[in-house]
Amino acid sequence: MLIPARRLASSATIPAVYPHIFPAPRSLGLRRQHGRGAPARRTSATPVVRCSGSLPVANPATVSGTDSSHEWSGDMIRRRFLDFYAARGHKILPSSSLVPDDPTVFLTIAGMLQFKPIFLGKEPRRVPCATTSQKCIRTNDIENVGRTSRHQTFFEMLGNFSFGDYFKKDAIKWAWELTTKEYGLPPERLWISVFEDDDEAFSIWLTEVGVPKERIKRMGEDDNFWTSGATGPCGPCSEMYYDFHPERGSLNADLNDDSRFIEFYNLVFMQYNKNDDGSLEPLKQKNIDTGMGLERIARILQNVPNNYETDLIFPIIEKAASMALVSYSTADDAMTTNLKIIGDHMRAVVYLISDGVIPSNIGRGYVVRRLIRRVVRTGRLIGMRGDGHENSDDTFLPSLAETVISLSSEIDPDVKSRRKSILGELQREELRFVQTLGRGEKLLDELLDEALVSAADNGDNPCLSGKNVFLLYDTYGFPVEITAEIANERGVTVDMKGFDVEMENQRKQSQAAHNVIKLSVGNENEIVKSIPDTEFLGYESLFATAVVKGLLINGNPVENVSEGSDVEILLDRTPFYAESGGQIGDNGFLYAYEEEGGEQNAVIEIKDVQKSLGNIFVHKATIKQGSVEVGKKIDAAVDGKLRQGAKVHHTATHLLQSALKSVIGSETSQAGSLVAFDRLRFDFSFHRPLSEEELLEIESLVNQWISNATHLETNVMALQDAKNAGATAMFGEKYGEQVRVVEVPGVSMELCGGTHVNNTAEIRGFRIISEQGIASGIRRIEAVAGDAFVEYVCSRDNYMRHLCSSLKVKAEDVNSRVETVLEELRTTRNEVSSLRSKIAVLKAATLASKAAIIEPQNVRILVENMGDVDADGLKSAAEHLVGALQDPAAVILGSCPGEGKVSLVAAFSPGVVKMGIQAGKFVGGIAKLCGGGGGGKPNFAQAGGRKPENLPDALEKARAEIVSSISSKSS
Repeated sequence: MLIPARRLASSATIPAVYPHIFPAPRSLGLRRQHGRGAPARRTSATPVVRCSGSLPVANPATVSGTDSSHEWSGDMIRRRFLDFYAARGHKILPSSSLVPDDPTVFLTIAGMLQFKPIFLGKEPRRVPCATTSQKCIRTNDIENVGRTSRHQTFFEMLGNFSFGDYFKKDAIKWAWELTTKEYGLPPERLWISVFEDDDEAFSIWLTEVGVPKERIKRMGEDDNFWTSGATGPCGPCSEMYYDFHPERGSLNADLNDDSRFIEFYNLVFMQYNKNDDGSLEPLKQKNIDTGMGLERIARILQNVPNNYETDLIFPIIEKAASMALVSYSTADDAMTTNLKIIGDHMRAVVYLISDGVIPSNIGRGYVVRRLIRRVVRTGRLIGMRGDGHENSDDTFLPSLAETVISLSSEIDPDVKSRRKSILGELQREELRFVQTLGRGEKLLDELLDEALVSAADNGDNPCLSGKNVFLLYDTYGFPVEITAEIANERGVTVDMKGFDVEMENQRKQSQAAHNVIKLSVGNENEIVKSIPDTEFLGYESLFATAVVKGLLINGNPVENVSEGSDVEILLDRTPFYAESGGQIGDNGFLYAYEEEGGEQNAVIEIKDVQKSLGNIFVHKATIKQGSVEVGKKIDAAVDGKLRQGAKVHHTATHLLQSALKSVIGSETSQAGSLVAFDRLRFDFSFHRPLSEEELLEIESLVNQWISNATHLETNVMALQDAKNAGATAMFGEKYGEQVRVVEVPGVSMELCGGTHVNNTAEIRGFRIISEQGIASGIRRIEAVAGDAFVEYVCSRDNYMRHLCSSLKVKAEDVNSRVETVLEELRTTRNEVSSLRSKIAVLKAATLASKAAIIEPQNVRILVENMGDVDADGLKSAAEHLVGALQDPAAVILGSCPGEGKVSLVAAFSPGVVKMGIQAGKFVGGIAKLCGGGGGGKPNFAQAGGRKPENLPDALEKARAEIVSSISSKSS
């Protein structure tokens, strides 16, 4: 459930007095003091919290209905929620990945996301109702993290969902029972909001639950009407709030007042469909979508002043504080804010990396990189360096991540198994960013110099622009405070208003890109109602008789299609595999026959098959002959040769993944794949290129397994049974309760719906074509197997035959012969270069007499065009001339060594350099006239250009400028 972000009340403050709930002292004293007594301390990395004592209110009161000895850890709160709804007929389902299947959503931002196809009617419900604890990421309010009591980037959303089963009455009654009976929250502290026109919900809360009228608030559409976008499913919602200050009474109570209330449970009654014209029509299947923020309810039950001090996050904060050698209990507000940012962001980056999001400069990878850099710069700001164990690289992220991983068992059990890759990625990213910070320091110095020079020229006060401050902040990780402090030391102010404008622009872009779940109801819903799921027969046969159930042209249903048309065909059953799990869809033909006589009257070519609208196979086709209509019987035939290619490459992909894990380590994980008819592509997480030896070892392993002629075993079993057996999930695949497990005994076991060979010997052979990096921390292997392997090897053998013939050597002698030829070529080139240099020097010797003398220092200058002399020759000529002319002398030479090429060189003797005239700066300016640039040392520099036609004018300018510069120094 997506809980809308509330505006912060202007008077928001944290209550002054809070109880101390962790009894035993700890050496570092990291628990912040909230009361008048001694600071309370935690006694372990994962604290146990007792729901007893006073609540965070002015007049403390016990939580009634709760056993005073009961321990409310975050794990227990989560388990109680799931068990409560499981006892009421809900199926407990696992959290989905933070990387959603839905292409319209950037990251998983709500618990309902995995059920979106069911809410839309695109997929049938597998259970009537479900309950989950969903990992979520939101970065639209990242600047509020640590500064308010409740904003986080990573959080867990507890939810219960009904897919046309129960509705408003049961949802409300169970929410009340859970919060007051199971969690023991005092009823008198609970407030309710309902949509202003939702009389039904108001009545249930008032008459059936018994909430007093004054504690039920009717609120407008912005607060209490949930929509997914301009159109689609929507409905009123009802929210539950906890009151930290009941002594303030009910008169003029504002539920948006964060200093008094916190919203912790949101119930969405999905009962309408919003049309294009804005009108609402009742949904035939009414749904329930709820969300309870785990960190929010933990804050209430654990009696702490903010989400960060719950046992879900605080152990990370403790670790950060100990590494910074500070005490959270005595730290000032700035320090505690920084520690909260670190605690929150570390959870986000660990779970994102675990779910396969690698730091990069684009897409989701940029979200991870930005969060990591915020942690690094914040940690360095408060003095964190290394992990306290004298680690050689001075990184601290891996040590913090260890604490996050230790807390992950109940959230995502897979995190611990990916520990090594998570720690390695964080260490590498931190080291990269520290280098970036160094470059940022250099840039800041340059920007401050520019600001000072500009101010001196214009008579203004020096100021660093907001755009530059934001550049340092966003790209180089410089905290604004550090930029302002360094600027102040240099006498430069900072344009904070301009910086705020840049920050607001980024925030708006982030919100627009990442915080919307779009649902829409269109024609496809009408289609799905009349067409059942397609029965797939392709595991057993490449041929089948089927009935045409639907025809689509440009997405619109039609009754018949004639020759020459492109069409999408829906069948009741098919042998064609639809693209999924990385494997492309089958190709082949459909044939239709006359009802009388049985003569063929239609031929339809299938070019691709995709899954859509749940589990309906869409055959993308062209009518080659005749026509076809809905209801027609057809014969379907898959292209067997192409299918065999897909089978070979899919099984080879499984073998490749096992070989990779064996050679470079089990921590590597799949990051994408393509199984085509003629090749495979496999993306995996790894921090460096593979060596030739590793690639050969991987190839050897795969080919060994192929030659073992092992029979594959395929079984259908419960998802949990498959995981318990050690099966690995394929990247991007979505699984139901029953899964297909493909096993190469002793080698690999995968959850996979793709097609495979019966025996590894069918693969025949395997060869890696290439290995390369495609993103930070992501490598890609391309390979061939089966017939494609044979074709590849034969073509390479033909190349070798031609090479042997050309070089007149045997195959085993090709390498040594090529090395000999290359060495001979290098020697010849060096000889040619040496001869050209000598010719250039001889040519230059004839030019020495043309040198002009500039009085009164008797500086000899020579500016000449050397024709087509190359850069090396030009250098030799200049060095010869500057020596021959004797000190003081200045030589500037130019040439056009090839089409569209200009070479320039400037050689100044020590006497000219002492005048303050530098060759590097001088030649760079001249080269610009020729469409190029360059530079070098004060006494010698080279440059190039792309406009030979401008060389004469450039040399004339050089002559005038060198004469002017020397003359001005003389005066």
